[in-house]
Amino acid sequence: MRVDLFDFELPESSIALRPTEPRDAARMLVVRPDSGFEDRIVRDLPDLLTAGDVLVLNDTKVIPSRLYGVRVREETAARVEIMLHKRESADRWRAFARPAKKLAIGDRIRFGESAESTACELVRLDAEVIEKEEGGEVVLRFAFSGPFLEEAIARLGELPLPPYIAGKRTTDDKDLVDYQTVYAQDEGAVAAPTAGLHFTDDLFRRLEERGIACHFVTLHVGAGTFLPVKAEDTADHRMHAEWGSISAGTAQAINDAKARGGRVVAVGTTSLRLLESAARDDGTVTAFSGDTAIFITPGYRFKAVDVLMTNFHLPRSTLFMLVSAFAGVEQMRAAYTHAIDSGYRFYSYGDGSLLFRAEIR
Repeated sequence: MRVDLFDFELPESSIALRPTEPRDAARMLVVRPDSGFEDRIVRDLPDLLTAGDVLVLNDTKVIPSRLYGVRVREETAARVEIMLHKRESADRWRAFARPAKKLAIGDRIRFGESAESTACELVRLDAEVIEKEEGGEVVLRFAFSGPFLEEAIARLGELPLPPYIAGKRTTDDKDLVDYQTVYAQDEGAVAAPTAGLHFTDDLFRRLEERGIACHFVTLHVGAGTFLPVKAEDTADHRMHAEWGSISAGTAQAINDAKARGGRVVAVGTTSLRLLESAARDDGTVTAFSGDTAIFITPGYRFKAVDVLMTNFHLPRSTLFMLVSAFAGVEQMRAAYTHAIDSGYRFYSYGDGSLLFRAEIR
């Protein structure tokens, strides 16, 4: 399928640089099959669902995964920026390097101190480049591992706001709160599951009162979510793998809700991708732990998810392809035109949408 089918013009003024406050006051565009659009707010979510429906949310927690370091090679040094995007083991991370041309296998990178520093090990972190791949991707083996490495990354890293925000303003202390969901638990993401940023404790309370259950899964969102699709055809695009898990108890709760006639509402494309990765052909969900690189484009038959809550996505992105597969290409093009014309705010800190699945005819 041609990638340019998923292109559209977005004014710079539509990109949100700060979230709405309070979180659940953000606007939400409701998109149903073969009907017009409803302009609502996130706080209306309990009224748009039905008792017995089940929400599935991604409880991953964003880590400060942007690191600035110095490559040390014999007598020469060069500054590099590293964006961690997938943990490979206790001491290894897959990452994007910039500029990658300055790195070769075997190079050592020092973070936190200059290459000439003799400061104690507690204030610096070393890594070795052990693999180098296309697109600026490298695999780093760190001098620390496990909790010690996590502590060092937390101390030396920077919160990785998306480039369309970071390019317009600096990251500040407010982002440390704004760019995490209120229910974030499991550290490992380098990008937030942004649909979940709209949730508040009060919204969870009102969902419970309505008889709508909430269950949590984990998918550690990678930096690949920021990458544009450079291929001309979707068949030529490579998705980066992300690690996720669904417990047996959560899978059973989802299946029980479906058996009683409830709908599965995925909060965010990350939750949807994980659920679809773990779903059988009959729509039931199994326990899952491992990598997924599922790439959903129009023509895909959804097995588990009935409703999707999600933000507005980049042109030519895999996420706009996913929502187009879910609600229909023409329907989503019309929805995005309506959103732009109506002043909806786009991307990570922007407004949301509630999409009801279109059946493939």
